[in-house]
Amino acid sequence: MDVHRALIVSFWCLILAGPLQAADRPVLACYGDSITAGYGLQAGQSFPDALQRDLDSRGYHYKVLNQGTSGATTKDAVAGLHGLLLLHPQVVIVEFGGNDGLRGVPPEQTRHNLDEVLTALENAHIKILLAGITLPPNYGAEYIHSFEQVFRDLAARHHTTFVPMIYKDLVHVPGTIQPDGIPPTAKGSEIIAKTLLPVLTPLLQKGNQHLARATR
Repeated sequence: MDVHRALIVSFWCLILAGPLQAADRPVLACYGDSITAGYGLQAGQSFPDALQRDLDSRGYHYKVLNQGTSGATTKDAVAGLHGLLLLHPQVVIVEFGGNDGLRGVPPEQTRHNLDEVLTALENAHIKILLAGITLPPNYGAEYIHSFEQVFRDLAARHHTTFVPMIYKDLVHVPGTIQPDGIPPTAKGSEIIAKTLLPVLTPLLQKGNQHLARATR
């Protein structure tokens, strides 16, 4: 009878533990513009959605939150910091700057804003992955170089995990960018998630390790 009772107790513990573990998953926030938001895509087709699926399949128990806003600039990123910090993320993927470049914002202004974002996340002891991007050739070599250098300099200054070009694995793949030439398609979003995974996973804890850490 004791063995039978122990089996029943164990069974119900497993059943009850599932929702608690899901609720206690640490937050991985994807903070960015239309590339993150999934502009023009159906629900479940953004790169944060693809990232959630990829992490789940690899045994990383994180809750990926899409904090992307179409059209957002680095100035908007600074303005939204308070709301982002209220989510208490353990990890944040920062993907801003493209709209600054397309609008011809001076690179030093982009640098200042992104520096403020990264500093705030650092001060909150949040792990960061900074995702850079480039601009179309018609913006001129000098401006493009200065724009790209902003991401490289900030990654070095903050010792941040860094992907210099978030589109690096999809730019030559047909069907990965929407007709306007900017946001990714669903296929492109899947590729972006795969691009980020190798540099993202070293920032994460696998399985239930994060639960033990959270209860310390």
